[in-house]
Amino acid sequence: MGFTIGISRGIRDIRSGSRRRGRSSDGTVVAEYTGLWGWDVVPGARTSASACSCGRAVCPAPGAHPLGHAPVIRAGAPLDEVTAVWSEFPGASLMLPVGRAFDVIEVARPAGCHALARLERMGLPVGPVAATPDGRAQFLVAPGAAAALSGLLYRMGWDDPAALDLRGLGPGTHITAPPSDRGGLGPVRWLRSPAPDSASRPPEASLLLGTLAYMAHRSGA
Repeated sequence: MGFTIGISRGIRDIRSGSRRRGRSSDGTVVAEYTGLWGWDVVPGARTSASACSCGRAVCPAPGAHPLGHAPVIRAGAPLDEVTAVWSEFPGASLMLPVGRAFDVIEVARPAGCHALARLERMGLPVGPVAATPDGRAQFLVAPGAAAALSGLLYRMGWDDPAALDLRGLGPGTHITAPPSDRGGLGPVRWLRSPAPDSASRPPEASLLLGTLAYMAHRSGA
């Protein structure tokens, strides 16, 4: 997953320095994602006065997409490389590419919260879960889930993912990572934070999908 002792020690050093300064740095958070959780990170656009920092007059996703000229910071990158690259994009949001380490199943936040509570009571494996400021819950699951979503739902007796307000995000998409702001609406937050095991081995979608679909259907009804 890209984790090394050197990266871990470097992150602890940054954290110690940040506490002495009274705040944490963006570079520290990026290093946690790449070094501890083994995820790629891309500097993303942000919004200012309702305009996107990408500079396009009409942006289809203001403040919620990677910057076109920004490099991907790969999982396991050396700490000095992470901090050097991130320093070139002050104020950038943290964007996580989907499809390599994980796919995402996204539902309305109320349904997602109910599903998360039920899944945890049932003792089923659950990976990280993020909550967006526009009312969505994003469940990180094993890669391949987005492409298989319709088929999985159909075999479970659910014909139409759109009717459930449930969708899969796969390769070619990105999610905004906590604690970054999404689209000027506010910060993304963790409903269930990453852990070493769940970050490197997110659960298969089939283990969660029945509960997610049921809660989404009940919320819609």
